[in-house]
Amino acid sequence: MSTIDFSSPREAARAFTPKLAQFVDSTLYPQIWNDPALSPRERSLITVAALIAGGHCEELPAHLRRAVSNGVSHEELSAAITHLAFYVGFPGAITASAIANATLADTE
Repeated sequence: MSTIDFSSPREAARAFTPKLAQFVDSTLYPQIWNDPALSPRERSLITVAALIAGGHCEELPAHLRRAVSNGVSHEELSAAITHLAFYVGFPGAITASAIANATLADTE
């Protein structure tokens, strides 16, 4: 089995599921992420929270980086992860915190 590069989960999946990648490229990012009802910053916080709640650690680094590029600070991500601990469980929050630390150590 080859190693999966999760720096871009969508790219990691593209070869096996090109139609899924195309759907994401044509719907999720141009339509959903650009809906003016929520800012990209708000969408990033929601997405990070959903990934943590669902235990989707593989996609978390890419979305943590996106959140920072969308204006979410390390302090805000830390507070969100701490807040989530009481709703999704401490193990998930601790794992997310370790992933955030490793992913964002060289930023901000």
